[in-house]
Amino acid sequence: MALQGEDFNNLRDFLDREALRINNTDFIANDPVQFPRRFERLQDIELVSFLSAAIAWGNRKMICNDCEKMLRIMENQPYDYVMDEAYEQLPDMNIHRTFFAHNFRYMLRGFHAIFSKYGSLHGFAQACHVGNGYAPSWTLVGEMQKIFSEVNGGDTDSQCLPTQLKNTALKRINMALRWLVRNDGIVDMGVWTEIKPSQLFIPLDVHVGDTARALGMITRHANDRRTVCELTAILRQMRPDDPCIYDFALFGIGIGDKYLHPSV
Repeated sequence: MALQGEDFNNLRDFLDREALRINNTDFIANDPVQFPRRFERLQDIELVSFLSAAIAWGNRKMICNDCEKMLRIMENQPYDYVMDEAYEQLPDMNIHRTFFAHNFRYMLRGFHAIFSKYGSLHGFAQACHVGNGYAPSWTLVGEMQKIFSEVNGGDTDSQCLPTQLKNTALKRINMALRWLVRNDGIVDMGVWTEIKPSQLFIPLDVHVGDTARALGMITRHANDRRTVCELTAILRQMRPDDPCIYDFALFGIGIGDKYLHPSV
């Protein structure tokens, strides 16, 4: 990052103001974070976080509508639905864009195996010691892939879990972990302790990447793992304990108050 001294401080102050503007309870109603927030049981929160994040690409209104569809399929009892293996009777259907019932079944078989052995996804993360490494989200996905593949006949499914871990930005997983780990009591839920907020990586999508480039924070054009690491390293200079507070800022800049509108 070229910005130093006063320029760096001015940018940090600007991002702090934008994060404060966006990170408030009004944000929840039109964002997929609303769905895991409806539940109190840890396993329900985990399931809905990962399932909602799995289909979080495209139009936000469509994403939210299709998250509602998934909850209806599970009769608004996601953990019970998974543990009863009711997904095996789910007919073929489209759930969200290129995410279909067979992708849904793939994910839920994996979660069933994890919950059966470890009690919760957080328990699984603890057993795998994902918080001990530099990149806990990539470590977690690598361990999840092993379980998911094993219970799905050795298959992988990149619609459910990214497979190219050396390169993938892990945007959707990093977003789900932001919900589960950050604990400021406003939007994010803070129900996990194995990973600290300081260990989170920015959920990098096209808009966040373009905003960061426009601000002179990054120069690489690819929205990949290397860029996620470079951008997060800068954000950690600004807020070492909570770099992903700036996800709200980088999301909101350029969108303005339209973040409240479900079509964004």
